[in-house]
Amino acid sequence: MSATITSVTESAPGLPEPQGPGRRTGAVLALARFEARELLLQIPVLVFLLLYVGFTTARLMFQDGMSDYPVLNTVDRNTQTAPLFLAVALLVCSNAAALRSRRHGTVQQFDVMAMEPWRRVLAHVLSTVPLAVLTAVVVAAEFTREALKPGAIGHGSVGELAVGPLVVLMAGITGVLLARLVPMPFAPMLFVVAAYLLMVLATDVSESDEPQVGWLSPMVFSGISGGDPVPSDLLGRPAAWHALYLLGLCAALTCAALLLSGGRTRGVKAATALALAVTAAGAIGQFPRDTAALEAARKTASTTPQKVQSCTEHDGSTYCAFPEWKGVRDDWAAVVDRVRSAAGGSAAEAPVTVRQRIDTSGGIEVDSALTPSATPGVVTVGTRWGGNRVPEFAVGAATVLVAGTEDATTRDMCDARAVTIMWLVLGTDPTPMATFRDVRLDDSTTGSGNVLAPTNGLSLTSHQTAVVGELLARPRAEMTALVKKHWSELTSARTSTAEAAKLLGVAVPQGVESCDE
Repeated sequence: MSATITSVTESAPGLPEPQGPGRRTGAVLALARFEARELLLQIPVLVFLLLYVGFTTARLMFQDGMSDYPVLNTVDRNTQTAPLFLAVALLVCSNAAALRSRRHGTVQQFDVMAMEPWRRVLAHVLSTVPLAVLTAVVVAAEFTREALKPGAIGHGSVGELAVGPLVVLMAGITGVLLARLVPMPFAPMLFVVAAYLLMVLATDVSESDEPQVGWLSPMVFSGISGGDPVPSDLLGRPAAWHALYLLGLCAALTCAALLLSGGRTRGVKAATALALAVTAAGAIGQFPRDTAALEAARKTASTTPQKVQSCTEHDGSTYCAFPEWKGVRDDWAAVVDRVRSAAGGSAAEAPVTVRQRIDTSGGIEVDSALTPSATPGVVTVGTRWGGNRVPEFAVGAATVLVAGTEDATTRDMCDARAVTIMWLVLGTDPTPMATFRDVRLDDSTTGSGNVLAPTNGLSLTSHQTAVVGELLARPRAEMTALVKKHWSELTSARTSTAEAAKLLGVAVPQGVESCDE
């Protein structure tokens, strides 16, 4: 009799068949694929994904001249902020997907299904992975495009590049976990507000006496203020440990969601222990170990850069750079040669020493002015190159050729030397008037104004500006010959702007020149 009942039970249609591990895994993956498609079709996710891709594409297409020389240790960090809005959208939508059965009143129907609740939760977690992968593809494409540029400087960090995709993944997992902890539709937005406040607090703490605390935040902005880049070894960012920390957090949040859903299997418990260990290792690894050595290295690079730089010679001049900028030295030499070709007297063959400099006295990557060098023949160059940095460097080189030292601009230069400096910069430039406008602080080619340089800029009076404009309107070869002919007078502090105009055969500005403009 029992055999008959067993036979009928096994053959009865509609009853779930016993499932092995392979079939259960296949069911979870099938549900994950379905939920991933649903997530991609959610309007917030779709809109912010398109905005993220569009913004990244536009940023790569519309760039200025400095983007021809990207510093890769800043490019990798610049990939971290754009995915944040996608992460918020994914958090909200993954939470809504996990609450769908509660919202539609179908929770009780799941009790008769063969798949356990914790496996459904696992499927929801896995459904967020494709969006993290898409983020990783965009990040990799953005960084690769910059890294393949001929003028790319230095190298990036895999740890920094991993932050954006891991934050997106963490946001999706958090949305699923919130559905188990606080099954309310408003919970994600409250969490976003709280997370934002905590990140702001962590950033403030990271800029105080305990910077290591800030690294416990998913995103770390400490010390990054948009100033000039510094060599990678001076950043002091434990990016690899931070990426490991985020990876551990993603795993720990996943395990927490599974445990809350009844997934107390041996495998889940082991995974939870491993996730917590990885998270702890990542957190501990971010704590600074030798801050004194890092501060000493920053001070050395700032005050005595020659100790950590290598130099090369070109046409008698010396070009010294930090290791990651060695490839840009030929570009510096080209500018110096161009400026020097318009000079006369001994300046036409005078050797100069181009020294790359940074200032870490107020922190790294902060806006700070470099003190002009008082050493004869030394020209300062910064860590950004391309675009307006090229004519600004030309101003510094021309100042040294005309006045001997960079710090000459800190003293009164209400004489012919300012005109001569600007002629060396602009007289050899392919687009002189456009460059004149770009290199001036007021973006103008008339009146008095300040001309930018790597260190102290040059102040031009309205008379000097007028004479420079007259020179640029004349035939270039003719003006170059006159400048070289009267070089000694044009580089003398005793020669006035009006006298310089007469020597060069251009109109003398009317009125009395005011040197206090």
